[in-house]
Amino acid sequence: MTVQLLRRKFTVEQYHKMLESGILTEDDRVELIQGEIIEMSPIGTKHAACVKCLNKLLSSKLRDRVLIAIQDPVELDNNSQPQPDVALLKPRDDFYATAHPRPQDIFLLIEVADSTIEYDREQKIPLYAEANIIEVWVVDINEQIIEVYQQPTAEGYQHMQKFASGQTLTIKSFADVNITVNEILGK
Repeated sequence: MTVQLLRRKFTVEQYHKMLESGILTEDDRVELIQGEIIEMSPIGTKHAACVKCLNKLLSSKLRDRVLIAIQDPVELDNNSQPQPDVALLKPRDDFYATAHPRPQDIFLLIEVADSTIEYDREQKIPLYAEANIIEVWVVDINEQIIEVYQQPTAEGYQHMQKFASGQTLTIKSFADVNITVNEILGK
């Protein structure tokens, strides 16, 4: 006899109600991905340092042109609310107090990966493409590279480029801003 396991999928609204009722707390390291509540990996020191570096670097280069969100939720659709490491958002006077940022509010998402590189590539990147996020960077701490994903479609990103030490990146929405891989990963 075969037992069929059923998975319960949740909406963003149900996910928020779990937070409001205390089933989930602000201290729980979870995110909603395609209706499933996914436990996130603990943040190591290299990962945390890279996120801090990105925050300082992007703040100094972009100033008032963006709002920078660090490990905050973005609402992609009714079933997914990931928490990318860094999000560059369109400025708003209310700082998104009334709603989490949606795809049309996002210039760039950045995932910093050490132990989560495969999950980021196989789960999150396709999810971001499907949501039409115009640009995503994956900072691979272990390989010391940055993967840049652009031209989203429902089937995935049409353009991916890898950058290594000594190379320069440009944010698609801010072509006048140059950032070197070394500024992000050191060396």
